Amino acid sequence: MNQSPITQLRETLELTQLDENRFQGKSLWMPHGRVFGGQVMAQALAAATKTVDDSRPVHSLHGYFLRPGDVDQDIVFDVEILRDGRSFSARRVQAIQNEKVIFSMISSFQISEAGPDHQMAPTGDNGDPEKLPSAKQLLGEIDHPSAQYWAHSRPFDIRHHPDDIYLKVDNDSPQQSVWVKTLEPIELAPEMHAIALAFASDYTILESGLRKHGISWAHKGMASASLDHAMWFHRPVDVNSWMLYEQQSPSTQGSRNLNLGKIFQNGQLVASVAQEGMLRIPAN
Repeated sequence: MNQSPITQLRETLELTQLDENRFQGKSLWMPHGRVFGGQVMAQALAAATKTVDDSRPVHSLHGYFLRPGDVDQDIVFDVEILRDGRSFSARRVQAIQNEKVIFSMISSFQISEAGPDHQMAPTGDNGDPEKLPSAKQLLGEIDHPSAQYWAHSRPFDIRHHPDDIYLKVDNDSPQQSVWVKTLEPIELAPEMHAIALAFASDYTILESGLRKHGISWAHKGMASASLDHAMWFHRPVDVNSWMLYEQQSPSTQGSRNLNLGKIFQNGQLVASVAQEGMLRIPAN
């Protein structure tokens, strides 16, 4: 019997400890055979978190996707302890397959401290997620491996406003809003919610740049891949409840597509994201 996407997510994030600072994680199946970037990033963050005191939650990560990963192989995560200061801890993680680094990340952790507090608010009308169509409703009847994966196998419910770009682009604005939460409730330790959020943050972040140029995911010959990913965690989050992911693309050039994101929950800014991706379109 096939496991549910939520069970697969939990098992993927529960790493096996090989040595004091060395861990191993499973790879989720993907229709194109390459490891999902959000998966390896979340696993790297999970590995780093295991080497940090529980009193220091993650506040930022900066990672580079160096090589495509193979979904048929596990991934080994080597954690290097860079610093443990009075308030901050820093870790470097290398994700390895076939003795080659496929992803490299530095993350920083901090004890809880009081101080000035402000945030930006969500912008505009972002719709009601309960009234927006799900990927299952949009793609569930399409007989294609990618459509079936997006519709049924992702552990997160993802809903676009004002519309999606799976098959076509109706709105060429370089910004969009996406609502995200787990498909069904998942029990996680508090620190694991930030890790699960890192997993989900990679799904749609490149879409604003695609949207601006009228490029859907179904565009013939289009090649896109994440190059790097930065993320800042501002406040606690619960991935079982709806999160608003506002996204925009300030620039696309040189076959690279830069996108920024802000993630809100119940009006609170819980995380900020920046990612640049490769974007290549075949000449007509």
